[in-house]
Amino acid sequence: MSAAVLTPHMSNDGNASLPAPTASSLWWQVYPLGFTGAEKAATVHPEREHRLLDLIEWLDYAVELGASGLALGPIFASETHGYDTTDYFHVDPRLGTDEDFDALIAEAHRRGLRVLLDGVFNHVGRSFGPFQEVLAKGPAADAGAWFSLQWPEGAGPGDEPEYRDFEGHHHLVALNHDEPAVADFVVDVMDHWLARGADGWRLDAAYAVPSSFWGQVTSRVRRQHPDAYFVGEYIHGDYAGEVEAGGLDSATQYELWKAVWSSLNDANFYELSAALERHNDFLATYAPLTFIGNHDVTRIASQLTHEALLPHAIVVLLTVGGTPSIYYGDEQGYRGVKEEREGGDDEVRPVFPPSPDDLSPLGRPIFALHRDLIGLRRRHPWLHRATTEVLQLSNEVLAYRVAAGDDALVVALNLSHEPQQVPAPGVRAVLAGDAAMDADADTAVVPPRGWAILGAGE
Repeated sequence: MSAAVLTPHMSNDGNASLPAPTASSLWWQVYPLGFTGAEKAATVHPEREHRLLDLIEWLDYAVELGASGLALGPIFASETHGYDTTDYFHVDPRLGTDEDFDALIAEAHRRGLRVLLDGVFNHVGRSFGPFQEVLAKGPAADAGAWFSLQWPEGAGPGDEPEYRDFEGHHHLVALNHDEPAVADFVVDVMDHWLARGADGWRLDAAYAVPSSFWGQVTSRVRRQHPDAYFVGEYIHGDYAGEVEAGGLDSATQYELWKAVWSSLNDANFYELSAALERHNDFLATYAPLTFIGNHDVTRIASQLTHEALLPHAIVVLLTVGGTPSIYYGDEQGYRGVKEEREGGDDEVRPVFPPSPDDLSPLGRPIFALHRDLIGLRRRHPWLHRATTEVLQLSNEVLAYRVAAGDDALVVALNLSHEPQQVPAPGVRAVLAGDAAMDADADTAVVPPRGWAILGAGE
């Protein structure tokens, strides 16, 4: 089932834009440097130009999948992997030009796809202009206040200070978020690309930045771009508090991601049940960004110890509340293991073929499952803010009711090697998966290693 097309509208500055995220929102996340096979390090003479335009060939594929938005990894000039930005106002030459960005935005919007940019505003690459000024001019550099620096005694031009970096990565220079000029700069960057047609920002390493900084920046940006969408990367902690204080729309739901694959691997649905309870608390104030894969983690098909359980993970993602994000390749069953070494992300950030027609047929069943479940979700848009109630729980069997108001579905997951009977109150039909219904008894039997989504009928 293909995604419904959203109609672009004109913003105050005359640029075509799309409505703010709705209940049908779902992102297809792409890491462009990997997707297009770009060089591993910066170069002004890439082997192939205009790689960003490669993504246009895949926009119809994203629509066929059921996505309503394209979430891009870093596209700005950087030293290596994109998270060491050097110029926030220009597309990385390895990917193309600013005009290529304009073309991609226009084609995405023409298909009803919003575009989310990846903003790395906690740290910069060492080649970032203001930091290079610091290295050249020493303690007298006006840009010194942009960073947290400690100068050696008697330092002058050409000397290098000690500086705060990002989690021990010396090539990633942390910004000083108490400096007003840094906030002004981030606002300018966001405004620039939103005015050029982007629809929102993923805030990389948002957890490492004071929420007061995000609150100041987002409030200023929304004056010109009230429909902009902001999602912060948070690994753990008080998600709801950070979202509120930072003026954000959402936060990455890493707790649910971990609970999904860990519960399936360990046959311990108690962990997932606890995570769903906490997920309900988040949904009371915002719609979390949910996922089972992204550019920073081992792919779900490799993370799971049994291939037969991959559909169970996809079912959870696409039936619980929140705004789902699907990482490119996961919808084809791609495998890849993240390793803690230099180049350890390469397996999970692969090159994609030139066209969807070049994909292996081996991925078609997983793609079809994604498409069918996304179609079901779009037919039940209330799932966006729906909460879950556990109906049956054991190590190997989980049944939950997901509901918003009078609307409800029942989801049943069976990890055991035996058929399992689960409660199915108020439902009469199997909407997806496999189960034998006994509507009179409000129960259903799910086959071994099976799953089912049950409802009133469609």
